[in-house]
Amino acid sequence: MGVIQSYKLRLQRKRWRIRAYRKGRDLKPVSDKTGQIAKGDILVFSTFRNENVRLPHFLQYYRDLGVQHFLMVDNDSTDGGREYLAEQPDVSLWTTTASYKRARFGVDWLTWLQIRHAQGHWCLTVDPDELFVYPFCDTRPMRALTDWLDASSIRSFSAMLLDLYPKGRLDAHPYQRGQNPIEVANWFDAGNYTVKKNKRYGNLWIQGGPRMRKFFTDLPGRAPALNKIPLVKWNKAYVYISSTHTLLPRGLNLVYDEYGGEKASGVLLHTKFLDTFGDKATEELERKQHYAGSHEYRAYAEGLDEELDLWCPWSDKYRDWRQLEVLGLMSKGNWV
Repeated sequence: MGVIQSYKLRLQRKRWRIRAYRKGRDLKPVSDKTGQIAKGDILVFSTFRNENVRLPHFLQYYRDLGVQHFLMVDNDSTDGGREYLAEQPDVSLWTTTASYKRARFGVDWLTWLQIRHAQGHWCLTVDPDELFVYPFCDTRPMRALTDWLDASSIRSFSAMLLDLYPKGRLDAHPYQRGQNPIEVANWFDAGNYTVKKNKRYGNLWIQGGPRMRKFFTDLPGRAPALNKIPLVKWNKAYVYISSTHTLLPRGLNLVYDEYGGEKASGVLLHTKFLDTFGDKATEELERKQHYAGSHEYRAYAEGLDEELDLWCPWSDKYRDWRQLEVLGLMSKGNWV
């Protein structure tokens, strides 16, 4: 990268950090327990709206992996999720009625919290419908992963977003609050993915899966991005640019190839496609608070009907992380 381009990226990073300071004024504390955060704690950062049905399992899943504290932003929920989280002993909660879109889809809010509370911590930035899977996660806590990353001088860890869905109509598989969503949605596309490199930021751009084949058949280039870098050893000088797809400084995006080999990586199991999907898609389309004029949710609305079924004869049933490694969707790299 040339000197001019590098200088432009530094200016861009500075601009996003200044914006985060300004947007931080949108947030009102509901339950600030950040004084409990100890040195070395693993933190989760998340924004949400009307996700109460998912929150009990979300918290328990990450507690079981070894997360010590959750820093969460409620964007004007009306389903009781804010009240539920306010009672949790390991959750610090803020709320806002401000525009999700004008906060760069929540990124500015979380950047402000990360600047204030995340310095020197391993931070996992995820949505309530994303479950982080990494090599050996069935036998090793997340602390084992972050210790290995520290010992290897690795500051960021990637995870491909993998859409899960049930076999058959979504509304034929009711989901109960607190239930493990993988009990309901446990099929995925093993192939059907495209990968290209973003020359400006150095990250890979991945698209495909059931959303591309079902909702973006005619415009595959507009399908949602599946590349994410959710786990980062945070420094207050860092910023996410677009969700967790891209980071600055640019070196944090170099998470795949190293000296001709593969770096370790994980998967985010994406459990969006439950029986609640139709109502959620309709709500978000009406709000118009998502990327590119909510074109993704317009595509969902056009494809929704009572018989929405994402399963196909080439679908695979999810078993564990080793299955995903064999399929080439994640890698343990040189972590043994």
